[in-house]
Amino acid sequence: MIAGLSLTPFDAAAILIVLAALLGYCNHRFLKLPPSVGLTVMGAVASLIVVGLDRLLPGSTVGSDVARFIAGIDFHTTLMDGMLSFLLFAGALHVDWHEMRRGRWPILVLSTIGVLISTALVGGGFYGLGLLVGLDIPMIWCLVFGALISPTDPVSVMGVLKRARVALILEATVAGESLFNDGVGVVVFAILLATAVSGEPFSLAHAAHLFLLEAGGGVLLGLAIGWIAFRMMRSIDEYKVEVMISLAVVMGGYALASGLHVSGPVAMAIAGLVIGNAGVAYAMSDLTRDYVHKFWALVDDILNAVLFLLIGLEVVTIPGDPRLLLLGALAIPLALAARAISVALPLAAMRPLLDLGRLAPPTLIWGGLRGGISIALALGLASDSARPGLLTATYMVVLFSVIVQGGSIERVLQYFTKRDDTPT
Repeated sequence: MIAGLSLTPFDAAAILIVLAALLGYCNHRFLKLPPSVGLTVMGAVASLIVVGLDRLLPGSTVGSDVARFIAGIDFHTTLMDGMLSFLLFAGALHVDWHEMRRGRWPILVLSTIGVLISTALVGGGFYGLGLLVGLDIPMIWCLVFGALISPTDPVSVMGVLKRARVALILEATVAGESLFNDGVGVVVFAILLATAVSGEPFSLAHAAHLFLLEAGGGVLLGLAIGWIAFRMMRSIDEYKVEVMISLAVVMGGYALASGLHVSGPVAMAIAGLVIGNAGVAYAMSDLTRDYVHKFWALVDDILNAVLFLLIGLEVVTIPGDPRLLLLGALAIPLALAARAISVALPLAAMRPLLDLGRLAPPTLIWGGLRGGISIALALGLASDSARPGLLTATYMVVLFSVIVQGGSIERVLQYFTKRDDTPT
């Protein structure tokens, strides 16, 4: 960075797009890793090189310049009020409503009760781990960490399912659960964060009221704007206008959700389902359908590339306190255990209603990747004594999730598939 140079939002966006394009090219040309894994790895390696240069060259300010650049990005606003609406809508466009209806009960239970179970388990476990390493993090902030780390990233999950051969109903269940648990997780996070910041005692009744208001309002708003867009698309046959209508749904709908104080992520997921199923089947010509899908696939890929690059670059913002690093390392098995329990218990309880097969637990547990949503929520936390611990743990859990889980999910599913096919 040039000293004294202030970056505009356009400058920051330009830098990120150029870096994402260059690293994306290098990954596709040489490493050939899954895009999310490759960009995260290369971003992290680049950040480690910057940190190493600062250590080797005492006069170097590259690390502090990069840290200031990243700190200058309002992650919470950028992702939660911008990128997330596009990502969820794009993901929902490709979810088969008919298959998702068959898996509606697992989706509903896993994206609500499962998120709440995971939040409680991670929060309680994180409090104990904090005491173990000598950090006294208040319980309410531990629950905030549980809420921000519990949602799975739909972009990562959808990318995995495109490469792994799983049953259609299981694919729709995983995709639907990952889409809706983001909305639920954000609502739970906002409620717990407000309690932590205010210092007031946690009220379960008040929290439940806010949850139903935001989540229920998001569903109704998503249905309303999705239906309006569907009727508009059905009355014309012009792909340019119909693509603009879909864009208006995302941008205008998310802004309206914020104004009405209902869940924008839930609204976008619902609207995407309506347009991706009813709109594609009854309101679009073949030409329009092709353009709409290609447009949103491109938007999805661009935002995905920038998002995972940012995750990798976050290395320079992680404090060097050994206790924080140990806490983050211990948070990895904690998050995995909480995910396993919050998935296994509901699936076992629902088995009489719908059995998703033996591949469901490993797919949902190991394929439950954490991503940019968790990072953005953690970075959006105001300066507080608990913030360094939460940010470090979030980053390490997400990095492990994207690189290790994302890089091995296909082999894990192949292992379980071969084991099921082996004669006993």
